[in-house]
Amino acid sequence: MSEAILNALQALGAGAHHIISPAGVPNLVMIGVALAMFWLAIRKGVEPLLLLPIAFGCLLANLPLSEVMDQGGFLKVLFDMGIGNELFPLLIFVGIGSMTDFTPLLQRPYMMLFGAAGQLGIFLTLIVALALGFPKALAVSVAVIGACDGPTVIYVSNLFAGKGMIDTSMVGALAVAAYSYMALVPIIQPPIMRLLTTAKERATPMPPVKARIPKSALVYFPILVTILTGIIAPKGLPLMGAIMLGNFLKVSGVVERLTKASENEIANVSTLFLGLAIGGTMAGPEFLKPQTLMVFALGLMAIVVDTVGGLLLGKLWYLLSGGKMNPLIGAAGISAYPMAARIVQVEGLRANHQNHLLMHAMGANTGGQIGSVMAASIMLAILKGMGLI
Repeated sequence: MSEAILNALQALGAGAHHIISPAGVPNLVMIGVALAMFWLAIRKGVEPLLLLPIAFGCLLANLPLSEVMDQGGFLKVLFDMGIGNELFPLLIFVGIGSMTDFTPLLQRPYMMLFGAAGQLGIFLTLIVALALGFPKALAVSVAVIGACDGPTVIYVSNLFAGKGMIDTSMVGALAVAAYSYMALVPIIQPPIMRLLTTAKERATPMPPVKARIPKSALVYFPILVTILTGIIAPKGLPLMGAIMLGNFLKVSGVVERLTKASENEIANVSTLFLGLAIGGTMAGPEFLKPQTLMVFALGLMAIVVDTVGGLLLGKLWYLLSGGKMNPLIGAAGISAYPMAARIVQVEGLRANHQNHLLMHAMGANTGGQIGSVMAASIMLAILKGMGLI
């Protein structure tokens, strides 16, 4: 018994010595980061479903002499079974698909153009990252933050990490950056929207959406998108296939139990496990690097340029239509679904209390959901063609 007590005291002393030594400073910093994420999630409501488990995983990984990410450790097991093989992001995409309504997009198919314009930041950020000397795989991973779609970022970055093309620790940094900027979309977008549009443009009324979409069109749509993705960019087929599977379960109307499971149990459990595993990669010595700060800076640039691209297309459409298209719709072309559409509605109402832009913005927003996955798929296809993956 005395020997066991002595070993316990020695372990306690070793842990205390590590945390107060210079080598333990990065871990202390990351524990502070975890506490800050707790505060953001609980007090400010910033993406709590994912931020809380990420923060807790980060806390576990940075405690003195933690073994949670060692082989056989709790978080390492989660990482290997759900992120090392990209399973958790894909399961989350099934849930996202089951909660997505493509009716507004099918009522106004041209809204897909805003979804395309809303991906401008991805490609511009890729060019900038490459110019700064980022390795191709990391540059692509950073650029995908512009998709404003956390599961896509995790899927792409982990694909490269699994092949040893980027450090595993960068997966956590990329995921935190992606979800942080997703949560900050209501703060980032409105000033840009007001800067690039006039009060008259923002007040432009849009006609009500009246077109009815037959159920057959809703059923065929996910099938056709999946087939097209398989032909155009097969490397991204797991991403698009997962989201379209979830939507197909919903619109078929014959598997209500599977639809509810996709929306709730599957999505919730996958989100919990994914967050914990991502947090486990955020150990201080590996996470705190100058490159990580560059990732956050480039991620912000990607989101800003996405918004600018959508708004500029909206302004062009406003001019070509003789003032009939509200350019704010373009800001919904990013993949922050349905947050970006709600922001467009709020800004439109501020300019004109009779303005109802939500359904139009939802069309652009769902177009952005597809556009972000397709953009990532195309980049993966290009890298595969270059023999890099």
